[in-house]
Amino acid sequence: MNNSGKRILLIGLVALILLGGAFSGGVFVGWFLPKISNGAVTTSIPTQIQSNDPVTVESNDQLFEPFWQAWDIVHEQYVDQPVDDTSLMRGAIEGMIEALGDEHSSFMDPDQYEQANASLEGEYEGIGAWVDLTGEYLTIISPIPNTPAEAAGLHVGDKIIAIDGVDMTGVPSDIVHKKVLGPAGSPVTLTILRVDQDTPFDVTITRAKVIVPSVISEMREDQIAYVQIVQFGEKTTNELNTQLKELMKQNPKGLILDLRYNGGGYRDTAVQVLSEFLPNREIAMLEEFGDGTIQKFYTEGRGQALDIPMLVLVNEGSASASEIVAGALQDYGRAQLLGVTTYGKGSVQVWLPLDNDQGAVRVTIARWLTPESRQINQVGLTPDVVVEITDEQNAAGLDPQLDKAVELLLQGE
Repeated sequence: MNNSGKRILLIGLVALILLGGAFSGGVFVGWFLPKISNGAVTTSIPTQIQSNDPVTVESNDQLFEPFWQAWDIVHEQYVDQPVDDTSLMRGAIEGMIEALGDEHSSFMDPDQYEQANASLEGEYEGIGAWVDLTGEYLTIISPIPNTPAEAAGLHVGDKIIAIDGVDMTGVPSDIVHKKVLGPAGSPVTLTILRVDQDTPFDVTITRAKVIVPSVISEMREDQIAYVQIVQFGEKTTNELNTQLKELMKQNPKGLILDLRYNGGGYRDTAVQVLSEFLPNREIAMLEEFGDGTIQKFYTEGRGQALDIPMLVLVNEGSASASEIVAGALQDYGRAQLLGVTTYGKGSVQVWLPLDNDQGAVRVTIARWLTPESRQINQVGLTPDVVVEITDEQNAAGLDPQLDKAVELLLQGE
């Protein structure tokens, strides 16, 4: 390929990344993401990138000479020909994003992108379980009711150590998670290591279309209202609004908001959730861009539960949008946090889809802060009341964090 042709291809590749449009998505235990509206991300992105070294076509030609040299070497000398140009292109994009050194900026191939979008919309295809991506192995947090995972008898704390006979030791949890997902009707065999058993065992599960609830709630016998937000997705705001109405009609003594193992979701949904618990026009969060610009986001005044005594449950799986909600409630003294230190995800990503259904790149565009300008990235939120749960308590179905929250609310009557 001559230099002119390479230059055109290079410019086209850059255009795919920068001008492909904008979309938000996330893995099942996903991250905090700006919400989309009519196909556009509802967040402010600086419209101009300042640089002291203007990039010209000529300087790009020189900069990318080693890339095209490597491209030619692969095409001319690699032993197995022909090579897959699409795979090479995707690999080049993936390597470029990885070179940023940002764990939350990444490339997603078309299949991963499709699955990422599906979960926050409230349905996806897989086994139907909430999972923890933070440990050595992909770990079951809880089977979703009425799903193949529940029918197969998966337990809290089950670790997936192999899939279809292939050892998952050392495999990143997000890759393992993708292998568990798959088309409805297809089987997958999981090798499970259970806390109270010495020997791993196999479970074969037929995947299905899973409807993911965003909000689960109940009025307990002790008159404490319990609300668990599973993810901050498309349906969360309406589900929370409806369920809070029913709970508040019953005059509860207190309210527990459970954000444990909630890995995030849409930013706008987090602000809308806060609007149920904080007065109108309070600062919900701050976004800080690379040039120092700060954008404020405010509550929107629907406020069904502004005065009821309240506690928020958090743990190491509470991330991003969950931390936005928990951090604001803590800043304003509206609710104490109970549990263990949260994950510490304080950056904002947008998905930029590439043309011709070639996947998407996720790029960090800003960092978010609590209303009091607290930085939580890689630090997390420290609970006001620290209560841990052991693996043995988990396996036995005990929940000392929830028990303590109920105790404190009843003591405050």
